[in-house]
Amino acid sequence: MYYAYKYRLKPSDAHREELDRHRDICRQLYNHTLYRLNEYQDEHGELPSMTTLRSELPDLKEWWDDLSDVYSKVLQTVVERLFDNLKGLSKLKENGYGVGQLKWKPPREFRSFTYSQSGFKLDKKGGQTVLSLSKLGDIPIRLHRAIPDDAKRKQVTVKKEPTGEWFATFGVEMDREPPEPPENPETCVGIDVGILKYAHDTDGTAVGSLDLSDERDRLEREQRKLSRKQHGSNNYEKQRRQVAECHADLRRKRRDFLHKLSNYYAREYDLVAVENLNVKGMMESPSNSRNTASAAWRTFLSLLEHKCEREGTHFVAVNPRGTTKECASCGVSTEKPLWVREHSCPACGFEADRDANAAWNILSRGLEDVGVGHSEGTPVETALPVDTSVSAKRVVEAGSPTLKKRTASAVSE
Repeated sequence: MYYAYKYRLKPSDAHREELDRHRDICRQLYNHTLYRLNEYQDEHGELPSMTTLRSELPDLKEWWDDLSDVYSKVLQTVVERLFDNLKGLSKLKENGYGVGQLKWKPPREFRSFTYSQSGFKLDKKGGQTVLSLSKLGDIPIRLHRAIPDDAKRKQVTVKKEPTGEWFATFGVEMDREPPEPPENPETCVGIDVGILKYAHDTDGTAVGSLDLSDERDRLEREQRKLSRKQHGSNNYEKQRRQVAECHADLRRKRRDFLHKLSNYYAREYDLVAVENLNVKGMMESPSNSRNTASAAWRTFLSLLEHKCEREGTHFVAVNPRGTTKECASCGVSTEKPLWVREHSCPACGFEADRDANAAWNILSRGLEDVGVGHSEGTPVETALPVDTSVSAKRVVEAGSPTLKKRTASAVSE
């Protein structure tokens, strides 16, 4: 399997200047390659191959002196990056999206470069761990976790964040294969995601949404300060970094919460059933789009799917249509507005929390999709009593010690 390990670099001022110079040379090469691609297409009526443009690099070095200061593999990955972007546009076009053409990259949009196969290594010098990069030097790195001994380091990507921090992401390959999911899963769970409670599962656990209101208030204050600065001034640049740090703080806290929650479900269960949500369509809705974006459901489902594959857990994404309306006990659909948080079936009398009922329906559909044996209906006696506002056996607030204890074994990637 292929894994990514991300670490923070601690470059000196001289290293920062050199890293920025190499990054800008790669950006200019990307723009030049895009120009050559368009020129070749106009002359020959077809797109050139990646090998054709990559073979022009030695001739470029004869009149472009700065290219000789950058490691050759890094220059080759810049050309590969352009063709990867072209493939991405082609896939979008095949899926029916309207796409334009690739544009030249300004400095703010080209933030990384990659060493592939060679030109980099981890070393110990002066009592600290350093990342040795060819034609760049030895840059101190903070290895907060060790890379497994059996991992083959295939590449490293050096990236500058909007905050000005530099990070190194190692792409490693391991011979180990993920375990196969069990044919007859014993522990199964259905998860219904929401706004008020982020996740409500069939085991009676309701996980509260992450409260980021203080962080958002701080971001808005810093953005207002930025709007009063003169664009391009030193004060503007200083305030811009403050805004970038607020964005980074929000992103880190949200991803930490999602990593821990997804890791818990992937490790504790043999089968996890979730809704295949159309988050893009929900974002286009005129109401509640901000909370939908903040919930990051698509990121959670992507992380959960990856971790289930890693742990050998069945991951099933089911059609979400009608999961809230249908009765988990008898299957009769009942219309209910969003503000009604309790499910009460007029046909069979089954009562449960609205989200708990949806979670049972999601699990039932997931079991049908996998094709494993299960009971025909959800036992009413296992339903959650509607004696609280949440109707859950366990209510876990995001960021609470209880959640941290349950996810202590989680390892964020």
